[in-house]
Amino acid sequence: MMSAGDNFAKAQEYAVQADVAYPVPFYDRTLWKAAVDHAYYAASMEAGNRDYNAYLAQLYTKTQWWINAYNAWTRLGDLNDQEKQWASLSAAKLAYLALQRGDQTMARMYVEKGMAWADSASLQAIMKRLQ
Repeated sequence: MMSAGDNFAKAQEYAVQADVAYPVPFYDRTLWKAAVDHAYYAASMEAGNRDYNAYLAQLYTKTQWWINAYNAWTRLGDLNDQEKQWASLSAAKLAYLALQRGDQTMARMYVEKGMAWADSASLQAIMKRLQ
């Protein structure tokens, strides 16, 4: 059984390899999946460890797993400026998907949450379509 620290180190190792191996990061790529899974194990084993949880949220964002990213950033609470950008991006992607489904209520909820993290051109554009 690997420790949380070992899983965290493995996650970072796989992420570096994945960055080199694939032009675009997606969770279904073998190395990205390994990176995310190890980060998830680390964060699950030490739920109170902010570094592990922030790294997991970052990997979810990078691999475009928007709902997991959004939920992970929401759970983290206080975010730094870079994290706010990533969190806002996840909210914007979910708002866009909600809009595509015709779900104005969810789209507005995601836009408002995204704006609370960080303003962006994409959030502004979605907001205009919600009027």
